[in-house]
Amino acid sequence: MNINLDLPPELEHELSTEASQLNLTLSEYIIHLISARKILANPPKTGAELVAYWQSEGIINSRTDITDSQAYARNLRHEAENRKRA
Repeated sequence: MNINLDLPPELEHELSTEASQLNLTLSEYIIHLISARKILANPPKTGAELVAYWQSEGIINSRTDITDSQAYARNLRHEAENRKRA
């Protein structure tokens, strides 16, 4: 289905900026926002519900390049603790 929207220029700019930060087109980002309304209306109330939501959205196991999550987290922590400050 195609829908044409006349967005105020400020809103279009704001949404376009947010979309580009996520490497999405404006259309993809608007679809993402509309589909997120379900979770916003009824957010997860327990850890199990949150994990189930993340699984349904494909977030869990989405980083197939990370084979050892604990080692990856240790490395991130080490890099953060030892980065040079400007």
